[in-house]
Amino acid sequence: MAALLVTRAAVAADLQSFETVARGQYLAVVADCAACHTKPGGKPFAGGVALKTPFGTLVGPNITPDPDAGIGAWTDDQFVAALHDGRGRGGIRLFPAMPYPAYTKMTREDALAIRAYLQTIAPEPDKIEANRLPFPLSIRFNMAVWNALNFNPGRIEPDSSKSAEWNRGRYLVDALGHCGTCHTPKTLLGADNVSAYLQGGPLQGWFAPNITADSRKGVGGWSIDEIVRYLKTGVSPDSIATGDMTEEIVHSSSKMTDSDLKTIAVYLKSLVTPKESVPVSLAASDPRMVAGQAIYKDNCAACHTDAGTGTPGLFARLARSNTVQSDDPTTLIRVVLMGSQGVSTADAPTSPAMPSFGWRLNDAQVASVLTYIRNTWGNAAALISTDQVNAIKAKLASSSN
Repeated sequence: MAALLVTRAAVAADLQSFETVARGQYLAVVADCAACHTKPGGKPFAGGVALKTPFGTLVGPNITPDPDAGIGAWTDDQFVAALHDGRGRGGIRLFPAMPYPAYTKMTREDALAIRAYLQTIAPEPDKIEANRLPFPLSIRFNMAVWNALNFNPGRIEPDSSKSAEWNRGRYLVDALGHCGTCHTPKTLLGADNVSAYLQGGPLQGWFAPNITADSRKGVGGWSIDEIVRYLKTGVSPDSIATGDMTEEIVHSSSKMTDSDLKTIAVYLKSLVTPKESVPVSLAASDPRMVAGQAIYKDNCAACHTDAGTGTPGLFARLARSNTVQSDDPTTLIRVVLMGSQGVSTADAPTSPAMPSFGWRLNDAQVASVLTYIRNTWGNAAALISTDQVNAIKAKLASSSN
């Protein structure tokens, strides 16, 4: 008994050490805890971030050490159970907007380091009602069925046939970074469609892109250094981060070590997907291409150039761009209609922007110019219809009301 008490005391002391707290702070950054638990202008980790899902709205709860409103009264085992099993204090079932299907792969040691860090931040008394789903989806017992169908608990095991760098990258992508939460398409029940792992999916009015090694639609054409730079600054030759990815970069990947970012790049570059037939580019003489080229010349070429090469660090390259050739054109249409604001980081503070053209171009013109962009300079992708543009415009209008 005495030996057991000494062991527990040693573990408790270790969890309060400066090294453990500092490591927990870094792991909380990698896990992007602030994205769901710190609202703009709010106190750190006091909750209040609205998370819009296809099933309704959830709100990120308070995870400060406040014993009533936060998690200060939770035991270590209860905290770990939330990450590993999707069970909150008292056994309450969590919804997978809290990405426990990914966090279950995290080591207990890393989970407890994050808790050690959270215990050091200022407690906040804000009580948050997280469950705002409509009935009957708000019934938490439903998650028992969902988990039985879709949840595979368990820690990630290193692959001995791969390098330590590759294994670290997989751990960061699949466990801590939970990249699949956004970049893997979902089933009708909201679970990951594992057959299309990291191949992109719709996300709150955007399309989270394919981040596999697919050379046309993914990051296969990017170098290791270009992936690292994108995660650090939000800028790559083909893309300037917008939408929800800006928050991830600002709060998470821009603060990660270059060595960790490199392991992520190494892992992503290893994800070779089955080859698909490449669409045939629309003929330049097609009336839609002719119209689109004229619209591009008048509205886009000044920044993106006549050859679609863009301006490094300011305006994305369109030629042979994975974003441009995506199967889902939602992000392209949205950016033309609404404009975009690039991310600003310490290493790349410029925050380049693109103005809205929704006031200037009608739906048919937007469809034509994007069809042209997706089928020239070596690009090849399905044409965009006026109906597609109109549908996304209607969704944008509905979400702003």
